[in-house]
Amino acid sequence: MDMQALREEQMEKASQIVRIDDLGFEQPTLIAGADVGFEQGGEVTRAAIAVLRYPSLELVEYQIARIETQMPYIPGFLSFREYPALLKAWGMLQHRPQLVVVDGQGIAHPRRLGVASHFGLLADVPTIGVAKSRLCGQFAPLDNAVGALQPLNDKQEQIGWVWRSKARCNPLFISTGHRISLPTALSFIQSCMRGYRLPEPTRWADAIASNRPAFQRWLLQDSDNRV
Repeated sequence: MDMQALREEQMEKASQIVRIDDLGFEQPTLIAGADVGFEQGGEVTRAAIAVLRYPSLELVEYQIARIETQMPYIPGFLSFREYPALLKAWGMLQHRPQLVVVDGQGIAHPRRLGVASHFGLLADVPTIGVAKSRLCGQFAPLDNAVGALQPLNDKQEQIGWVWRSKARCNPLFISTGHRISLPTALSFIQSCMRGYRLPEPTRWADAIASNRPAFQRWLLQDSDNRV
C-alpha cells in the first residue's frame, strides 16, 4: 500500500474541507447519526445511519450497510477504511438529512481529515464529528461539572471542543466535519442531548448497529403503530 499517496490524498482532501457555516438551511428538519464498526474479525465493515426529526429527535428511518472491508487498519488513516460503508448506507436512505453527526473525528485529526470530514466532503453534506476519545491536540484541565468546556488546540489552531456532556463521564471531542463552523457544531450537539453521554443521533446509530434494547423497543412500537 502506497502510504505516501494516501497521505497526499488525505492532505488534498483536508484542504477542501469547509470550516465555516455553509449549511443550506436555517434549521434542519432531519438530522442523522452515523456509526461504523467491524464484524467477522474486521473482514466486514458495517455502517449504520439513523435519521431523526429535528428538533424532536424522533427516529424516522435507519439503514445498515455491510461491505467487505477494503483496507487494513492503519493508524491515522481510518477514514479510508470507514467511508465506503458510510457512502453505501447514505445511498440507501429514503429520507435525506440536512446534517449528519458522525461517531468519530472531524478536523480534530493530525492531518485534519477524520471520518466525519472525509465522509462530509464525499457526500457534500454538513457534518459534525463527535468522538469519545482524543486523537490529537491539547486542552486545559476540564471541570467536573456538566457542561464544562475547553477548546481543543493543535499547532496553534483550534480544531475542536472538549465538552463534558454528563456527570461522571469522560468528555466528548466535538469538531467540524464539513460545511459547519466550530461554534455551530457545538451548538447543534448541545441541542441534541437527552440526558445521555452521547447526542441522540449517534446514540441511535450505535443502538441500531449493536441491536441495543432501546432499538428493540422502538421496533416493537413501530410494529404496533403499523397494525
